[in-house]
Amino acid sequence: MRKRFITVAAAILAGVSVFGQSKEFKLGQWVEINNAILTQLSRAYVDSLPVGRMQEAGINAMLEALDPYTVYVPEEDQENFQMMIGKTYGGIGAIIYKPEKDGNVIINEPYAGSPAARAGLTCGDEIMEIDGETTHGLESAQASEKMKGKPGTTVTFKVKKLRSGEIVDIPVVRERIHLPDVEYAGMLDDTTGYILQTGFTENVSADIRSAYYKLKGQGMKKLVLDLRGNGGGLMHEAINIVSLFVPKGSLVVSQKGRDKADDAEYKTTLNPIDTDIPLVVLVDGGSASSSEIVAGAFQDLDRATIMGKRTYGKGLVQSIRPLPYNGQLKITTSKYYTPSGRCVQAIDYASRNEDGSVGFIPDSLTHEFKTMHGRPVRDGGGITPDVVVEPKHYSRLVYSLVLNGIVEQYALKYVRDHESIPAVEDFHYGEYDDFVAFAKEKEFDYRSSAMALFDSMKKSLDEDGLAEETADELEALRKALEFDKERFLRMKKDEIVPFIEEEIVVRYYFQEAGVKVRLRYDTQLKEALTKPLINI
Repeated sequence: MRKRFITVAAAILAGVSVFGQSKEFKLGQWVEINNAILTQLSRAYVDSLPVGRMQEAGINAMLEALDPYTVYVPEEDQENFQMMIGKTYGGIGAIIYKPEKDGNVIINEPYAGSPAARAGLTCGDEIMEIDGETTHGLESAQASEKMKGKPGTTVTFKVKKLRSGEIVDIPVVRERIHLPDVEYAGMLDDTTGYILQTGFTENVSADIRSAYYKLKGQGMKKLVLDLRGNGGGLMHEAINIVSLFVPKGSLVVSQKGRDKADDAEYKTTLNPIDTDIPLVVLVDGGSASSSEIVAGAFQDLDRATIMGKRTYGKGLVQSIRPLPYNGQLKITTSKYYTPSGRCVQAIDYASRNEDGSVGFIPDSLTHEFKTMHGRPVRDGGGITPDVVVEPKHYSRLVYSLVLNGIVEQYALKYVRDHESIPAVEDFHYGEYDDFVAFAKEKEFDYRSSAMALFDSMKKSLDEDGLAEETADELEALRKALEFDKERFLRMKKDEIVPFIEEEIVVRYYFQEAGVKVRLRYDTQLKEALTKPLINI
């Protein structure tokens, strides 16, 4: 037995050695071939080489073969990278709108308390020049870049004021702008608190703590944490948020990577603020990464009722590694696991199809785990809610109006026509005829979903040579499905008005006002509040 064991062990070790050598050989071969290709190109290619473009394309293509989260960030993209991961940038704190390349920049939404707001810039003001340079001929992104800059520096705008039409110079001192992750915290009724969290950047857990105490002081006896659409962020902030509501020393998440140095378990190290208050966590298909860590931990620890729709399924952990020439590599180093042992990763990037595409992990390959109190939960694709609550369905027309900026453009028109509006709680939009008149003059795809399917079907029939034989039936169906633009806009009034109201109120009362309007029409939230909590 001993001799056999030694023989098997030697064979295994030999295999590992050969595999390691083979892998190293492949890497060396790859580097050598790439260097040879570049050498030959630099010597013999007919035109001058676009080295910068080739470098970017080559690096991006290489990393895209791995997963969407492993990316190279060159030095010149550091500011945008910080905005992506930290929701911070140096600037004036305003959203702009550029309707025409040869027109002025329009202030769309200044942020509450921002340098722009304090300097007196309001929605509808037109920026004609930035530091003496005309905004005509600039794309929106170009104008935005000129407005950004190092905190503490001054940028001067030549502005045409919305109300008076006066042209004035307005200097604004740039600051480090941080878009808050807690967009709103308030009471839904006498006893139910609500926190809308949209990210996981630095110190969001402290903001959640502050919001809790504020709501507790207003009589909160149950808390709803809304993570719908929250794509995640910093893992330690997710751990700190769970720490607020579970006993000290509780396991929140663990991670495992190829390099054992990346393996770790993360437990709560802080004293909780409340281990008894009933919690509801709202999630959907846009809840990912750190949102899933929070939802998965609360579910596995039987601390909250998870409601809504199944989450995205991102169970991969990224780290930032420095590179030469001040670049950075955001690299996937491990997978994370909830307290019960589940990995929520939904897509298997390591097992690609022959064409390079990836697929979701099938339900047949998922496994059952148990929560702290023995409830069954599964891995392999996001967090499945304890209570499924369907979101409101919107028609294709509504999506088209929003995505094409029709509602946003109308809100700017409304601001020009109305110097003020009632308080958010009292404001109800009642000029729908005006919106219809505005929208029907705009170019956008106003087909219904049925009409879009009809057009697709007709195209297929044309390709198959069957359109002529079915012409009469097709024409009858087309007439039944086709609506003119104005008629369709009027049919969908109840769906469209909430979006108009939200776009209008934020331009008078800033972003928090928009959340209040959204809550007014949030049928998924209202239904969730009627559901019983799980017995935990």
